[in-house]
Amino acid sequence: MTRKILIVEDDAATAAYLAKGLSEGGYAVETCGDGRDGLFLASEGIFDLIIADRMLPGLNGLAMLGAVRAAGVKTPTLILSALGTVDDRIDGLNAGADDYLVKPYSFAELTARIDAIFRRVDRGASEGQPTRLSVGDLEIDLLARTVARGGRSIQLGAREFNLLEYLARHAGQVVTRTMMLEKIWNYHFDPGSNVVDVHIGRLRRKLEEGFAAPILHTVRGAGYRLSTEA
Repeated sequence: MTRKILIVEDDAATAAYLAKGLSEGGYAVETCGDGRDGLFLASEGIFDLIIADRMLPGLNGLAMLGAVRAAGVKTPTLILSALGTVDDRIDGLNAGADDYLVKPYSFAELTARIDAIFRRVDRGASEGQPTRLSVGDLEIDLLARTVARGGRSIQLGAREFNLLEYLARHAGQVVTRTMMLEKIWNYHFDPGSNVVDVHIGRLRRKLEEGFAAPILHTVRGAGYRLSTEA
């Protein structure tokens, strides 16, 4: 799935430059120019990385990051700042930043630092996360990208597998259409289509055809829930 990056930068030209370069690099990017807005967006927990300027209106970058961490959001964060003394960098890291890059910087160094952050994240995920998910008799192998229910193999397309993995990671919880649009399709708005419902319908048929018990439930007016309980 595409990595999502939130850029919190009050200089519009800089934000546009970063967003363009990172989008061309294959990332899904959202920007905002105020620390309070950044806190609101970051607290949703849907981003894979936050890039934040230190000097921001409304709420400075370190205060924003401190509030994000206090809310329990662990999204990796890279601070950008013209304040570059040793004490400045220490303050940033102590506030919860994963890296601190001093302005002016080259875009190549920025992307190298982003790559390094994601390598650490992926390494930690591979060491600390299960490689298999199960919901009742449904088994998902995340490495082999295979799915079976009751020992019977189920063939899924790439998008269907990503959708099922997301639902399984939130098994027993209601997953809204908005959450799926943002995580699976990279939409930060409702495109007015029934793309989620169509894919859910196909996935449900594959998961439930030939089985007595349903496992993918519609929660009317809210979204969908993967669960062995009705």
